[in-house]
Amino acid sequence: MSAQYQRRVVITGLGAISNLGHDVASTWNGLIEGRSGIATITAFEQDDLWNTTIAGEVKDWDPTEKLDRGEMKKTDRFAQLGIWAAVEAMESSGLDLNQGDPYRRGVVIGSGVGGIQTIEINSNILTEKGPRRLSPFTVPKLMVNAVSGNVSIRFNLRGVNSAPATACATGGHALAEAYMFIAMNQADFILAGGSEGAVSPVCVSSFSAMKALSTRNDAPTRASRPFDRGRDGFVLSEGAAVLAVEELEHAKARGANILAEIIGFGITGDAGHIAAPDAVGTGAQAAMSAALRHAGISTESVDYINAHGTSTPLGDLAEVAAVKNLFGDHAYKLAMSSTKSCTGHTLGAAGGIESIAVVKAICEGAMPPTINLENPDDGFDLNFVANTAQERNIKVALNNSFGFGGHNVSLAIASFE
Repeated sequence: MSAQYQRRVVITGLGAISNLGHDVASTWNGLIEGRSGIATITAFEQDDLWNTTIAGEVKDWDPTEKLDRGEMKKTDRFAQLGIWAAVEAMESSGLDLNQGDPYRRGVVIGSGVGGIQTIEINSNILTEKGPRRLSPFTVPKLMVNAVSGNVSIRFNLRGVNSAPATACATGGHALAEAYMFIAMNQADFILAGGSEGAVSPVCVSSFSAMKALSTRNDAPTRASRPFDRGRDGFVLSEGAAVLAVEELEHAKARGANILAEIIGFGITGDAGHIAAPDAVGTGAQAAMSAALRHAGISTESVDYINAHGTSTPLGDLAEVAAVKNLFGDHAYKLAMSSTKSCTGHTLGAAGGIESIAVVKAICEGAMPPTINLENPDDGFDLNFVANTAQERNIKVALNNSFGFGGHNVSLAIASFE
């Protein structure tokens, strides 16, 4: 294989906004402390017809601290969240935008749903007031690629510009795609991740109609409970996460602070049901196996898995089965936790937020807990880091992201040496 396809890919910057905080530090602190960001929905009024009245909203947030009037006018909430996270990631990376070739820098930031709030608002305007009252910014606001486009413009990133849209696997796919572009010498630096602003009437109602959401409305902070016998569905949330991904020698040449290394990934498709996971996690297992094979490591090398762990009856069952089948006896030596127990499910942003959790876990030597795990389901006898963070020297971790459509992504992230 040509040497240009063997370039190492490292992580040099992090940016996030979630229902636990408006930056990486506060989000991580919330995760490691085991705090829940779930509460009764405040973005719109509820009525008695709704089965679910809780979500993980980003609250007390003023996007104008980082976005100017023009950006605010032309962007949906999901894009505002994504731009916000990208600004922090760029600042964290320390990259000097006045030096180097902008065509060697890019952006890969996707979304599972995109500008759903813009679609809802303008659908109502069209029905109530007619087509002439629609804003000319409607299309630029609702596009799934709105974050990648706006971030490219803001930072003059003229190279790779992509926006995956693979439901809940989007953030994982974005990081895998960024890895490929850098490893294949198409870029030296990429901002990669996902963003979602889908706490809206249509989304909540639609997921409720599928019976996918938790209805534990009387106890919001206890609603997201991966691996627990009492889990009854996921909690819809919003947020964004962006990571600065960079070629190793490029990072070293500019004296960047290298946080971790992406050493491999695996991508598969269930080719089964459009919404339900494979019952025994065959596709998930194949994705994890491919990630290990790509990284050139054994199952015994993995110390920690940040699970997809959405708190759905079928999804958690399939993931646990996949881990047990792949790792065998080592499944009882590694640790696996779901940070969605704290944040809820941020759909297209989840893979990015959880990759940041993995990077922080590696850097801090501590694994965030799976909160609300009070009564593990039958056969759920692994170390799920139940309710309290655990210390561990993590050399290699996996981050799993699985989405509607049968999309499976597993990222292998390692401490940098």
